[in-house]
Amino acid sequence: MIYKEVVAKLAQLTRALVRAVVTGTVDPPPGQWRRRVRVPWFPGPRRPTVDLVRLGDRVLAFVLFAGGVAFMEGPAAAARWPYDKSYLVIVSAAFSLPLVLRDRWPLAAWRCALLSLPVGVSVTGDFLSPPYTPGAAIACLLVAYSAAVRCDRDITVGVWLVSSAMAVVIDVGTAVPAVIGVTVAVLFGYNVRARRLAAGKLAEQERRAEDAFAERAALAERARIARELHDVVAHHMSVIAIQAEAVPLQARGDAGLLAQGLAEIRTLSLKTMAEMRQVLGVLRDTEGAPATSPQPGLHLLDDLVATARGAGLTVTVSVSGELGDLPGTAGLTAYRIVQESLSNAMRHAPRSDVTVELTRDDGGLRIRVASSLPGEPGPTPYVERGPVGRRPGLPGGPSGHGPAEHGPARYGPAGHGLAGMRERVALLGGTFHADRVGEEFTVTATVPIRTEAG
Repeated sequence: MIYKEVVAKLAQLTRALVRAVVTGTVDPPPGQWRRRVRVPWFPGPRRPTVDLVRLGDRVLAFVLFAGGVAFMEGPAAAARWPYDKSYLVIVSAAFSLPLVLRDRWPLAAWRCALLSLPVGVSVTGDFLSPPYTPGAAIACLLVAYSAAVRCDRDITVGVWLVSSAMAVVIDVGTAVPAVIGVTVAVLFGYNVRARRLAAGKLAEQERRAEDAFAERAALAERARIARELHDVVAHHMSVIAIQAEAVPLQARGDAGLLAQGLAEIRTLSLKTMAEMRQVLGVLRDTEGAPATSPQPGLHLLDDLVATARGAGLTVTVSVSGELGDLPGTAGLTAYRIVQESLSNAMRHAPRSDVTVELTRDDGGLRIRVASSLPGEPGPTPYVERGPVGRRPGLPGGPSGHGPAEHGPARYGPAGHGLAGMRERVALLGGTFHADRVGEEFTVTATVPIRTEAG
């Protein structure tokens, strides 16, 4: 077992060495940590930009090149070095050239530095001890750091091993400080890489969290708009449909009564369109400006009751407490609950008796809407439809008001009316209940009353 682990570690180490020396690749340069400036003296409106990191590398390479030549000339002259001084220029250029490459190709720059050391030492070893210049040492440490910053862990380990081995081979006397310097440079580069990766992951998580928050906000807004559209369309369209059917029967050929009924339908249609424009205006507002049109509330309760009575319902309203100073959200919720309850009564129990009770006390606003069920067997607003999807017990045909062909009707939630009312109340922290009680279907809700700031 230990033998297999040793073999696996040796294989991993071999792969790290091969990747560092031959096949390894690097990450792209981190753009968010770069600084670019425009060239101030360049003529024309489109001035080029200069990467300060690469500019700094080139300046440092030139300084080390010039300093290396000056540093070697003295010991070479003292040792009466027999070769031409052009060799010193070439060696100094070979030592400093990796700095020019380390930003664009850090691993290639480290490999160049690794090859230039033994070649340069073969020249400088005759008159320098240790056999490399301070500029060469600085360049080797910087390219090792760059490789550790831009390469993964295996390549970094390979860079450290090869650099340490090269330091021992070139000069045993200075091997310890050289290995320590390489170790510090590699560990520092690895730490910088780890911090950058962590910062990148954190930024990605923050971006995903913002996207998720925006998506949830969009879904909530869509649900709110859907509830508003359902309440507007379900109520007013039900009244329009009932009046369109009843007006010709009531007029009985009287042109005056017919014109009056059609005028009422037109007025209600225009009101419906106005409310739909108000709701859909949220979708058209690209600037996110809040709606400025007044929202419906219990101050429009009389108009709502009058419309229901005009559609054939017998509506009795009982109000207890002051409702004039209700916050906008609570008033809108109460209005929509009463509106949806009356709409359900119009659609499923026409000409029925409806009782609306509104009671305000310290516990909030209590709403109770009770409507009598139709006398003949048939659906209520909360009847599930059979597989064919047509409502049983009402006259009609393909419009959905004919007898059910499959399965008996049974009481339970259907459609989005109850769900919308329940969601509205739940958003305010209230309670909602809807069920059949004797010969009535009763909707009860408790809406807490808070100030808009709270």
